[in-house]
Amino acid sequence: MAEQPELWVVDAGTVPYRDALALQHAVRDARLRGDVPDVLLLLEHPPVYTRGRRTGPGELPMGEAWYAQRGIEIVDVDRGGKVTYHGPGQLVGYPIVRIDDVLGFVALLEEAMADVLAQEGVTARGRSAEGRDVTGVWVEDRKIGSIGLHVTRGVTTHGFALNADLDLEPFAWVVPCGLQVPMTSIAAERGTAVDARCVRRRAAHALAQRMGRRQRLVSAARLRATVQADVAAA
Repeated sequence: MAEQPELWVVDAGTVPYRDALALQHAVRDARLRGDVPDVLLLLEHPPVYTRGRRTGPGELPMGEAWYAQRGIEIVDVDRGGKVTYHGPGQLVGYPIVRIDDVLGFVALLEEAMADVLAQEGVTARGRSAEGRDVTGVWVEDRKIGSIGLHVTRGVTTHGFALNADLDLEPFAWVVPCGLQVPMTSIAAERGTAVDARCVRRRAAHALAQRMGRRQRLVSAARLRATVQADVAAA
């Protein structure tokens, strides 16, 4: 029986958004060259709003200066979707992987997040089959997980955000994902604190299982060194 292909899983800690975006692009280029296998970056961001390609003018209604006063950066990105928030206590996953079915992969990400939530005692479901405006993972009418992807020659960047144990108030200061809906988190649903390390491990396992990949834990330092060496040799 053939051995499963690898998924490099990298726990990168807390990374400023622009730095993580640069790392994604470097890993994507290495993946396109075939110098690394599929990679999953798991991390958190300092407070930031990101605006996807479909963001409307009214989704950040307070104005950039108002958000800056509250320590929240705003970054325009090339992923699909609209505006969303990232902050401490939210698990962000960037799968940089080769795919041949975008909609199928979005559904797979929803299923993997729902798997994690089930293990955390929260019943949730993906809704991408109902239309792109409700893509993500929901607990009844409350959104708990978001997805936005960009695909370059069959390789993905960006990915998913799963609300574990974070301050939800910044979601109320924008129109998250273009929808006027309540946002929630694992902690809010359970009424208890969340072990972020456990959520990260479960997310890596769930995605590897759904993709049919074998996890290989790789340090952020090793990944950066590999990618930098690839760039230097290109």
